[in-house]
Parts: sequence; structure tokens; C-alpha cells
Amino acid sequence: MTSGAVTMCCQEFVELVTEFLEGALPERDRHRFEAHADACGHCHRYLHQMRTVVKILGHPAYESVPAKVMRAFRGRHA
Repeated sequence: MTSGAVTMCCQEFVELVTEFLEGALPERDRHRFEAHADACGHCHRYLHQMRTVVKILGHPAYESVPAKVMRAFRGRHA
């Protein structure tokens, strides 16, 4: 990561995952997001899990994911 870059915390990562998967993150945030995923094993796994959900359901919106599934993902991330 470059010296002027602002790091991302895990909570922000989780909040931005849908925008990232939809390709809607601005470039600066996308770079921060990707750098965090590379550096944080928990968030890397979370991103992989969310990509799996998108692949299975065909839609990244949280509203389409059953609440029970989202609780399970969040519980594993904590």
C-alpha cells in the first residue's frame, strides 16, 4: 500500500462488499477494498463467501439473501 493511502477497517469492508461486487465502488475505495482483502484473512474469506452467495443466488443485494444466511456469515467473520 502506498504511504498516502487510507486504510480500511473490517466494518467498512463489510459495509462496502455489495458495492464492490456490483462494480459500483469509486476507484480509490476499490483499491482500498482490494488492499484490505489482500491483507486481512477474515475479510478475504468473507469476500469469497459473498461471491459464493452471489454465484448461487445470482444477485448481490443483501435483501435477497435470507437473514439466517447473513447472520451465519457475520458470525463467522466476527
